[in-house]
Amino acid sequence: MRQMLWGAFLSMLPAIASAQGTGLFSMESRQDGRAWEAVGRLELAGRAFCTGSLISPKLVLTAAHCLYDDQGALLAPEDIQFLAGWRNGRAAAYRRVRRAVVYPDYDFNEAPSPDRVYNDIALIELQHPVRNTTIIPFVTQHRPPAGESVSVVSYAHNRSEAPSMQDTCEIMSTQNNLLVMSCSVDFGSSGSPVFAFGSDGPRIVSVVSSKAMSGDLPVSLGAPLEGQIDAIRALMDDGAGYDEGSAFRPFRAEGDARKDTGAKFVRPIEADLDPLKP
Repeated sequence: MRQMLWGAFLSMLPAIASAQGTGLFSMESRQDGRAWEAVGRLELAGRAFCTGSLISPKLVLTAAHCLYDDQGALLAPEDIQFLAGWRNGRAAAYRRVRRAVVYPDYDFNEAPSPDRVYNDIALIELQHPVRNTTIIPFVTQHRPPAGESVSVVSYAHNRSEAPSMQDTCEIMSTQNNLLVMSCSVDFGSSGSPVFAFGSDGPRIVSVVSSKAMSGDLPVSLGAPLEGQIDAIRALMDDGAGYDEGSAFRPFRAEGDARKDTGAKFVRPIEADLDPLKP
């Protein structure tokens, strides 16, 4: 998997120096993972996997780059399967995919940047809704402030047979188009939901896009959810994803015609950025 260099914000460094995530809790028993069965493993053409989460009985939230193969070609819906609550060879629900739509500004071949992280969002519509009293879709909300504790539930290459939770990480920095977090992620964690907690229970506030290094310190990068889901839903309402023969991404203007979102870097430092799909 390729590694790429890009600029990271100097302003994140004090938070990174003072906060690093701790251990992971493997939810190998059904009792341990009962409240989290709406998180599942996405099987991708039998060659890779990501993590996804139900945000309605028929919609799975994940990272856009999960829907591409290594050559940058979009996967066909029939090559994607969602395994809700996958644990030790069994899932709480198995679902094939009807269509998949990525955020319209996402470009798989774009150089790594905060904009690319922000755009790295996709929705997958299942062929049949998951209607099970033990599999409850999660609610999404906007980004939490820096310093707030969050949790990540994910699968990864070295813990692919059961979900793991890290509930002791935090938001280190909130930039215009991305969240920098201390959460531990690895290959397979792409698309993992990032949860904040309140009196009304867990809510998804971000989707894991990449892991990175800032100096010697590992960080994870996620997209704040502030409009992408609504934009993708609007495309779906207009019929996006049907009859294209593959996951859908609308036409995107090239070169200087692309909209500039105005993200600015301040004294960039080098950071290694790894996509997380195996």
